[in-house]
Amino acid sequence: MLKFISAGLFLLLSFAAQAAGTILVVGDSISAGYGLGQGQSWPALLERRLREQRLDYSVVNASISGDTTAGGRSRLGAELDRSKPAVVVIALGGNDGLRGLSVIQMRDNLGAMIEAARAHKARVVLAGMKLPPNYGADYTFAFERSYADLARRHKAALVPFLLEGVAEKRELFQPDNIHPTAAAQPLILDNVWKALRPLLK
Repeated sequence: MLKFISAGLFLLLSFAAQAAGTILVVGDSISAGYGLGQGQSWPALLERRLREQRLDYSVVNASISGDTTAGGRSRLGAELDRSKPAVVVIALGGNDGLRGLSVIQMRDNLGAMIEAARAHKARVVLAGMKLPPNYGADYTFAFERSYADLARRHKAALVPFLLEGVAEKRELFQPDNIHPTAAAQPLILDNVWKALRPLLK
């Protein structure tokens, strides 16, 4: 009898583990919560919102400060194998732009990441970024347009600008003028949520 109960409990736990979905966030310092306390980043707030709304998903934040699209592309396969996500949020490219790296290469990297996620049966949210005007009109236009083009081509959900409602408010940035404060994180989450929520079952 004990053996039967144990077997039943194991099956129940196995089913619960399979039922729970994972949202994998692959980003840079903005998503890694640079300069913030534990539990203050937008991915941490996302996990809290999922619990509050009783959505059966957990969040794996695989964001690394300073990461580029090339770095994200190189490590995504291992992250996909490890977490087996239902949804992947790709929030990279800002460091490519700030370093003036090739937009063509950035697009190739992001496209490859979307395809890799899809090969693992994951739905994809692509979070766009914008650059300061001092990078030149041609470069900034090509950079910003890349996200919409990729989302359209790969039929991925798009966050047009991760820092919408934040970028124009100096008080929402840390002293370095690059990284958002804790007060900005709910706004960033709301930007992501608009694209992410329709993908959650």
